Amino acid sequence: MIIDSLQHSALYEQVNPYFKEAFDYIKKLDFNNLAAGKTQVNGDALIVNINESQLKKKEDAKLEVHNRYIDIQIPLSCAEGFGWKYRPECTQPKSEFNEEKDILFFDDEPSTYFTLQSGEFVIFFPEDAHAPLVGEGEVKKIVVKVQA
Repeated sequence: MIIDSLQHSALYEQVNPYFKEAFDYIKKLDFNNLAAGKTQVNGDALIVNINESQLKKKEDAKLEVHNRYIDIQIPLSCAEGFGWKYRPECTQPKSEFNEEKDILFFDDEPSTYFTLQSGEFVIFFPEDAHAPLVGEGEVKKIVVKVQA
């Protein structure tokens, strides 16, 4: 997992072949005028989702993992909390891995929580179980799916 500010994104562009393209695309967006929706920036290798979601209590946010994609998540409209746990330490899957949606949920408790402010980002790799959308109110956010 990586947490930082968008102004430092260049530090991480070499971590994955698609990160530079992802951050370049994000930086060209007008955060004040984004409509919810999905854009395939580079086929299935780089997908940008603009979401508006209701935040929830810590106990209602479930850990999730992905195999094919790395998530870059950026809250836009307000602060957003996240839970995190190292995936190999998760032992309570809620169901089987959904290959089509590239997701598996766990009933495990996160080992740590953190909060991102607008303009900050988190990168979750396949080994990062993460519980997004912790807080109160509604958040507009960017979720970038980057091929792992």
